[in-house]
Amino acid sequence: MNTDFLTKTEILKINEPLELDCGKVLKEYEIAYETYGEINENKDNCILLLHALTGTAHAAGYHESDTKPGWWNDMVGSGKAFDTDKYFIICSNMLGGCSGTTGPNSINPDTNEPYGLTFPVITIEDSVRVQKRLIDYFGIKKIIVAGGSMGGMQALEWSVSYPDYVQKTIIIASTSKLSAQAIAFNAVGRNAILSDENFNNGNYYNSDKTPEKGLAIARMIGHITYLSEDSMHDKFARNLQDKENFDFNFNVEFQVESYLQHQGQIFVDRFDANSYLYITKACDYYDVALKYGSLEKAFERTHSKFLIISFSSDWLFPSNQSKEIVNALIKTGKDVSYLEIQSNAGHDAFLLEFEKQTKVIRSFL
Repeated sequence: MNTDFLTKTEILKINEPLELDCGKVLKEYEIAYETYGEINENKDNCILLLHALTGTAHAAGYHESDTKPGWWNDMVGSGKAFDTDKYFIICSNMLGGCSGTTGPNSINPDTNEPYGLTFPVITIEDSVRVQKRLIDYFGIKKIIVAGGSMGGMQALEWSVSYPDYVQKTIIIASTSKLSAQAIAFNAVGRNAILSDENFNNGNYYNSDKTPEKGLAIARMIGHITYLSEDSMHDKFARNLQDKENFDFNFNVEFQVESYLQHQGQIFVDRFDANSYLYITKACDYYDVALKYGSLEKAFERTHSKFLIISFSSDWLFPSNQSKEIVNALIKTGKDVSYLEIQSNAGHDAFLLEFEKQTKVIRSFL
């Protein structure tokens, strides 16, 4: 373990109301965040990292009890793509999450009980408004935003919602709106949770029975979309798990089955089922072109320079969705660079292909 890079998650409490797109108001809320590097005197060396669907504020380094580093540790640190020798880097947990920022597992101040499904439905735009409160807390007026997958959607929203703040935008393996197929996978995952016998309409926090099965299935479904056919073949093919012959029953037999079951089991230990419902729904709702009339009209607002990165085997957010963003930026005369990285890692490539991304991001920054 690299004990030279220890970090911890901080909590900022906001006691001002937040109006949400659904029409409801959060009277108060908390934001979990981590920082890396040092802010300069002019406060203009700041990068905001935006996590993917089930990510946290813990992007890099180690907590004291960690056996593994933060989710983008290969990209954040001294001399890395997001260089802590040059930049002050912030990563916050998304609104509706379950890793410190206010969400359905948080205590409702009006009832002193967990919100559960009384937590208001949120949007990507709502989460960006919360992140803006965090940036204001630091007194930052100019910022670079970067994220992969859902984080890229948030980075895109930052660039159009706060054009006077965002100098550069890095969008990786992302989209301006989910396809019908992507929404469908989210819907199946939510239905797995909602149909779990222990879901109890979201009121399971004080029970020893939680919707673990439904959440595990949701994770298994989601995880399939993060991989490519080639990567699954390379890892598992049609190999059986610890046996040479079929059992002729319905237990786990193939290696790929065992892998997905393991991914589901470890996921329920760190994530909340209600948060999965809320965050996937926020992704489903996001459509920047719908809000402004077109992507071109949306991008007329921004003053940012853009770097767009996609991956050849990503079928969840395929390269044509990145190219749609690129073409709209070109039509509006914006400064945009685009790269499709050849990789067989599927959507997860943004977490794995750090060497290729590092070269491009360093050059862009």
